[in-house]
Amino acid sequence: MNSSVNVSVSSSLTYRGATETTVTRNVIVIALGLVINYINGTLLHTFRKHQIFYTNPRYILFIHLVVNDMIQLTTSISLHVFSYIFYNMNASICCFFIVVANFTTQNTPLNLAVMAAECYIAVCFPLRHAELCTVKRTYILISCIWVLSSMSIVPDIFIHLAADPLWFFYYIAYCDKDILFRHPVSLQKRVITYIMSLTIVWFTLLFIYLKIFFTAQAVNLVDGNAKKARNTILLHGFQLLFCMLTYVDPIVKNMIITWPNYLASELRFVWYIFAHILPRFISPIVYGLRDKTFKQYLKNYLLCNIRAGNKLYPGGKC
Repeated sequence: MNSSVNVSVSSSLTYRGATETTVTRNVIVIALGLVINYINGTLLHTFRKHQIFYTNPRYILFIHLVVNDMIQLTTSISLHVFSYIFYNMNASICCFFIVVANFTTQNTPLNLAVMAAECYIAVCFPLRHAELCTVKRTYILISCIWVLSSMSIVPDIFIHLAADPLWFFYYIAYCDKDILFRHPVSLQKRVITYIMSLTIVWFTLLFIYLKIFFTAQAVNLVDGNAKKARNTILLHGFQLLFCMLTYVDPIVKNMIITWPNYLASELRFVWYIFAHILPRFISPIVYGLRDKTFKQYLKNYLLCNIRAGNKLYPGGKC
């Protein structure tokens, strides 16, 4: 009798501990998401309020990266929370989240490559920068980025619909891309797409960095533009390294499975934070706060809000 009571109490404490851990993790993830999205939302608001930003291709590309990060972060956190609440999900609903997450994941390296190309033109062809980098062409390039990103996930949907038409409506499982799109053709195509995408972007960044470096040496630039451009390309590479964490996510998860259950659970959560949450915090830090013009307008906006909150600035118009 006492033994059964002890087992019951132990099970109850274990369940309560697991529940408390789950709630704590979700609170941490949601809190981080709200903070990062608030910062990114402030950058977006600053961009929209000033013509100097929304008529400049460089800032348009930057804010596209910010919006992309916001969408990706919101989708990732939603899936994380839903995995604890529902665990299994209908394929049609899961497919929506996976498609959005995949689009935004693929967009990031492509957007970084385009930003690097704009930087290259500004340094190596300054007289033609205004002619080559126009607002219209920038939006066309952004559209091309989304089209290219669609090629990595949309074919998977048609492959599975062709193999099993009822899959989209009746299949219920844990919402994960490798589980949802488990067809061998999809798996092979995904690996090839990832390798090609990252290889092209890495070669683009390396080529542009070397071109800027040698151009600066050839003309003996004494101002800080070339140095700043090289540093920007290096930061693009740094951010791309963080983006690559998403691509190795399945490999890391398979490695974590081999660890003891109590440790594997903690490692999965820590890995999720580093691979899916923190990389979304890089854009505002690296670009928004590093750019002097954007930083000045952002500072004025924040000071204006503080004054409005303290009723020192009637009307609170920023």
